[in-house]
Amino acid sequence: MTSAPVVPPRPAARLSPLLRLLILTQLAFNVGFFAVLPFLSAHLGQSVGMAGWLVGFVLGLRTFSQQGLFVVGGALSDRYGIRPVVLAGCVLRIAGFAWLGYAERTAAVIGAVLLIGFAAALFSPAVESEVARQAVVHEEAGGQRTRVLALFTVAGQAGAFVGPLLGALLLAVDFRAVCLAGAGIFVLVLAGHAWMLPQRIPGRQRVRLKHGWGTLIRNRRFLALCCAYGAYLLAYNQLYLALPDEVERATGSQSALAWLFALSSLLVVTAQLPVTRWVGSRLSLRRSMVAGLLLIGTGFAVVAVSRPADWTGTAGLVPSAGFVVLLTFGQMLVAPVARAWVPDLAEEGRLGLYTGALSSVSGLIVLLGSSVTGSLLDGRLPAVLPWLLLAAVPVAAVGLVPRR
Repeated sequence: MTSAPVVPPRPAARLSPLLRLLILTQLAFNVGFFAVLPFLSAHLGQSVGMAGWLVGFVLGLRTFSQQGLFVVGGALSDRYGIRPVVLAGCVLRIAGFAWLGYAERTAAVIGAVLLIGFAAALFSPAVESEVARQAVVHEEAGGQRTRVLALFTVAGQAGAFVGPLLGALLLAVDFRAVCLAGAGIFVLVLAGHAWMLPQRIPGRQRVRLKHGWGTLIRNRRFLALCCAYGAYLLAYNQLYLALPDEVERATGSQSALAWLFALSSLLVVTAQLPVTRWVGSRLSLRRSMVAGLLLIGTGFAVVAVSRPADWTGTAGLVPSAGFVVLLTFGQMLVAPVARAWVPDLAEEGRLGLYTGALSSVSGLIVLLGSSVTGSLLDGRLPAVLPWLLLAAVPVAAVGLVPRR
């Protein structure tokens, strides 16, 4: 009896030059952006002299002009291709950072911040949609779609880690030097993309702007994915709302927050790819997203269960550290999967529109949900209850995850 011939394993597909460029783009985008953003509120309050409410308003405008308009940038990239949209976004970001460095009046600051936000609303959905499309091509060549999106996430997280370090060094000069350095990074990105980004990308169609919106609104599976992703983002946003309150309660200050944020970044940079590789061979996109949402819910439950003990000092930080670890591992499962899923749900030729809509719809959910969670944390509820209610958000979102 002859045995069947042994078929050698198919070699892992290598990343295309375009994918490598787009992943490095995400790294550069975040280095430039996070060199400036962490120091903006202090600059507005101390150097420009804005009241606290006005600082919050300006930061909210930046978020709205970015996340809220992602759908516009995505639609434009479908119509004109990613090259002109990315290049235009880089030009606007350079102008916005330079303007912010010299802005001394409220109107000028608002104008610069709106320009900075809208720049990202152009280039980010263009890049993200093409990465998602190229991830499908990579999968067809024998690679793993989610691995591509995981690499994209790692590059962004590495940029978010390096950027503040660069900004802190330059802040020794002044805030203007920080802004000009951020603008300089985008000058390099602009030059690199003008040289290396193809005029036409094979397989990418150009479609009219006015079509596609009705189909998107009627796409219940895609909207369900947006809502589930929005629940994840609302939970993730508690790193900036609920976690600071818990750390201050436990230690009397928020100084330990920097270490907890560093822990989250370090976990993503070091563990994202191994986690994606392990999960990708065992779980479907739906099961991976469900597992991530349940991990995030468990993170909130860890803090809720510990609150009656009222631990303080170093022991009081243990639940917070557990929350950060579980939230970060949940993020590793949810974020790449949600982006990888969009090409399966998007209308042909409308990947930019759908990628932008994922960010805009989920961003709106975060905007509305944050006011509710903020009132929960500020209220006179029993200490356990806000954390239990926050734990229920990602758990309830499991029911929204569409079935493939």
